Amino acid sequence: MILKTRYFGDLEISEDSVIQFKHGIPGFEKVRRFVLIDSDVEDSPFKWIQGVDEPKPAFVIVDPFVISKDYEIKLSDEFLDELEIKSPTDVSVFCIVVVPEDISKMTVNLQAPLIINNVNRKGRQLILDTDRYGVRHNILEELRRQEDKNNAGADKEKGSVHNHK
Repeated sequence: MILKTRYFGDLEISEDSVIQFKHGIPGFEKVRRFVLIDSDVEDSPFKWIQGVDEPKPAFVIVDPFVISKDYEIKLSDEFLDELEIKSPTDVSVFCIVVVPEDISKMTVNLQAPLIINNVNRKGRQLILDTDRYGVRHNILEELRRQEDKNNAGADKEKGSVHNHK
């Protein structure tokens, strides 16, 4: 089928690639069918999620575990049943990214991940009941924080000592 998109022109997609969001995505509740579009940049952690029935909803998304290694979500039994999730390996998790003109201010909504069952192509946005994550989490700051954590861990493993004057 031909998909008319806002940013990519006309794309050929297979019906099998369509993800059904029974409740839509907040702000776009009437759009229930979406597809994932890979970034044209090799090895990019970013993708797009594009509305099928309307070209307007198109969001940059990212795997939150790439941004925050200690990211955690808990799915209720009701949520698992709704998406018919049988195994953690059946699931993809993405978060919506806001890319402003100044990309150093790029943020990710870690508070409301998109959960997708890759087996039956059902998806839903989950609003996490925690104050641990924000809706405007700065991506570059988080990546720096992760790098600092990794470097601190590497220093401890090597037994290095830092002198501060």
